[in-house]
Amino acid sequence: MAESLNTIASYTGAMATTIQVSKELLQALKKRKMYDKESYEDIIWDLMEDTMELSEETKRNIRQAEEDIKAGRVKTLEQVKKELGIR
Repeated sequence: MAESLNTIASYTGAMATTIQVSKELLQALKKRKMYDKESYEDIIWDLMEDTMELSEETKRNIRQAEEDIKAGRVKTLEQVKKELGIR
């Protein structure tokens, strides 16, 4: 099984981390790169972001926004454009 794994190494200052992944996973990670020098760590963090818990501040902001919408304390984009004189 070790032959079918690829090594991804990441070096940050004096610290290094190495993980082994299958060829299929390595290819999938490569396809997700938005630019050539994007690190695998950045790609993995982006993938994990969807499963991470929202901060308490973010949850409060969402609740406040929902309350503002229900109370009608919002304006449409068209209303804002009209107030600013934008067409």
